Amino acid sequence: MRRVGSFARACLLGAITSSVGVGAASADIEIDDEKTVLFFSGGDLWRHGSFSHGGLLWSPRGLDHQGFTLKMLLGGGQYRYVSGALGNTAVTGHQVVAFLMPGWRFQKDRLTVSIFAGLDLQHHRLTPDDPANSLHGTNYGVRASLDLWFEPTPLSMIAANISVSSVGSSYSARLAAGWRIPADFHVGPEIGGFASGEEYSQFRVGLHVTGLKTNDLEWSAALGWTFDNDDRDGLYGRLGVLVRR
Repeated sequence: MRRVGSFARACLLGAITSSVGVGAASADIEIDDEKTVLFFSGGDLWRHGSFSHGGLLWSPRGLDHQGFTLKMLLGGGQYRYVSGALGNTAVTGHQVVAFLMPGWRFQKDRLTVSIFAGLDLQHHRLTPDDPANSLHGTNYGVRASLDLWFEPTPLSMIAANISVSSVGSSYSARLAAGWRIPADFHVGPEIGGFASGEEYSQFRVGLHVTGLKTNDLEWSAALGWTFDNDDRDGLYGRLGVLVRR
């Protein structure tokens, strides 16, 4: 049954991309010239899955300059689905993923665009084993992503993130807008979605907080509702944190 593999790929891609995208975008706010590394981590939770990750962005010329940037990420979590090939048995999948993606950061005034492409490595373990799911064991492929951060005015922002992987032909996207409040962080709506081919898709709508600072840490969070083509709707939540060195 091909659909179950598509479900796992799509959930994994969407959860990690959403979390990483927020950190990568907000990295372009008030950055010190001498700081070249951004460490980020986060997690995503919804009705049928949970994911966490950590990684870094390295820009040798400085995080506030355009030029070469390397993105590295290590993450993992679990997801659940019902396998028709196993007589509608509930299957739990556990995965570990790693990305290594060199890229380039472009900057002009209040606009920053970062483009990455590189290795996507994934390992999945299914309980019970599901032979109909192609996404088990170790899979590797190519991942490409684009992160955009734009401040139309000093009090507003727009962020967009797109990611595509050759593992399962999966893709995801997120668009968010926000307004700076007196506490110096942004609050606003976000929409997003992810899919694997035509077999599985999920749409999300919610509210985000981006750029909340506590000492050297910068936090982001989101809460909203998911809709998918398997009629398994529910709440989702996301939390991320980053620090620059």
